[in-house]
Amino acid sequence: MKKILLVDDDQKLINLLSSYLINEGFLVHSTTNTLSALVVIRNDCPDLIISDIMIQELNGYDFIKLLKLDNTLVHIPVVFLTAKGMTSDRIKGYNLGCHAYLTKPFNPKELLAIVRNIFRNIEILRKYSAYPSYKDEMDSNLLNILTPREKSILNLLLQGYMNKEIALCLNTSLRNVEKYISRLLNKMNCRNRVELVKALLRFD
Repeated sequence: MKKILLVDDDQKLINLLSSYLINEGFLVHSTTNTLSALVVIRNDCPDLIISDIMIQELNGYDFIKLLKLDNTLVHIPVVFLTAKGMTSDRIKGYNLGCHAYLTKPFNPKELLAIVRNIFRNIEILRKYSAYPSYKDEMDSNLLNILTPREKSILNLLLQGYMNKEIALCLNTSLRNVEKYISRLLNKMNCRNRVELVKALLRFD
């Protein structure tokens, strides 16, 4: 059972979201501040963190900075769930390493889809790591036919980023991202991104 840590100073939201995620099969811990969250993480490391940004004492941006500086915690995916909806805020979040950025008010079903997508891609990458010869083969064959921009988008695709998040992270338009993904699909003779990831990682 995947463990999720919720970090938000809105106790009502935590209660509602905890119940929803528990009903969807997750084990959920929660805290109202990032300092307490760090204690929870040390005692029982979660598989994913959903955090607000506007939290007193240590905000969400500072929180993720600490996680990314610690080699034992850097692997934990972070989803920002916040009322800060400016494009500059979202870009800052992605530049700091968040996997997804969702603004309040939000649809719980969209958050659930994001969480499941992150876990699905982590599992694919975990399987990929069991094939050490793959990387060299891909480097010498596939990557040589890709442009630098296609490689950047491919890397984000493999991490589970959605098109709009890729656009923000690379500071480009959604239309450009869709264009590059279409090129990647054509080069790999794939119909969609799921087939693309499987083809890249050589999974049936």
